[in-house]
Amino acid sequence: MHIAIIGAGISGLMSALELAEQGCSVDIFDQQQAGQAASWAGGGILSPMYPWRYAPEVNQLAQYGKSLYQMWNEKLLPITGIDFQIHNTGMLIFDQEDFDVGLNYANQYQEAMQQCDLLDRKQLEQINPHISEKFQQAIHFPQLSNVRNPRLLQSLISYLKQHPFVRFFEHCPIDQLIVKNKMVHGIQTPNGQVFHADHVVLTSGAWSQYWEEHIHRKIPVHPIQGQMLLFKTPENWLPTMCMNRVMYLIPRQDGHIVCGSSMADCGFSTAVDEQTQQNILSACLDMVPELKQFPIVSRWAGLRPSSPQGIPYIGEMPDIANLWANFGHFRNGLCMGASSAQLLRQLILKQAPIVDPSAYSPSRLKKQNLVTQ
Repeated sequence: MHIAIIGAGISGLMSALELAEQGCSVDIFDQQQAGQAASWAGGGILSPMYPWRYAPEVNQLAQYGKSLYQMWNEKLLPITGIDFQIHNTGMLIFDQEDFDVGLNYANQYQEAMQQCDLLDRKQLEQINPHISEKFQQAIHFPQLSNVRNPRLLQSLISYLKQHPFVRFFEHCPIDQLIVKNKMVHGIQTPNGQVFHADHVVLTSGAWSQYWEEHIHRKIPVHPIQGQMLLFKTPENWLPTMCMNRVMYLIPRQDGHIVCGSSMADCGFSTAVDEQTQQNILSACLDMVPELKQFPIVSRWAGLRPSSPQGIPYIGEMPDIANLWANFGHFRNGLCMGASSAQLLRQLILKQAPIVDPSAYSPSRLKKQNLVTQ
């Protein structure tokens, strides 16, 4: 089976990996270099932030993220030499209004990753001595981890580029789906080059709305910008991830600390602005005042693929038999990426699915108005 995947972010790369490992021939297309858009820019927390604020469909896929990435890291590391650096830091959440609901969520769902305890100040200092004195309590999630997403992407790309069943087409935008008789018969570049495949998968993230005119349906996915900044501290200086008011600190093993994040509807702009950066910095220093003694080494922005309730579209597109979707993960593309790709592979190859696929079905797009011709 020959499959073309349009978009080489985490969704496209993981989908390619799942399918190629099952013996499918896979072509991956991207309008720029692989792994350079939202997937690279994110924080890599292997859980939705405040999972009780999300739809159950999001948490259902996210719960598999850590175990699947651990499995893939063990397989790919000996071949690529690139460690995903899955960092088992745990997380502290300081939002008092979330203490009860977080503890109740843990008791209700019994998901290993979401087990938590309420800590007093003495316990808090034992787990993370750098927390501001203003916080006397926190809920602690000891099982939460983060993955160093640039390294995850580098390893996936390295592995796939040497895979005998995979071809990469970077800096090769696809701007046309050649659809006849409710089937995709080819995909076309702006210069008229046509590629053929048995199935086509759209993993185009924040750019997915582009395909509306090709499928004649509204696709309610659009970019939402998120800005970040990066501190450099000594190795293992900050022992846990921290979160307050949707702002977070994510420590990497080498002492880098990723800080974020903002939300702005500003089209496809990835420009950072001083006010937003200052807001992020203030929130981070509010949690860990000692950070101000360390240098900020980078600032950047990425584009999240916003979708209704953050529930991705995974499965066969309506009315086109060989066109598939895996997009619309909003803020949780990394933590849902591995299981979303596994589900897509199971649907394409008619295997037993990891979860009930109906909640993610692109048939939801039928409820949208037809795009005007």
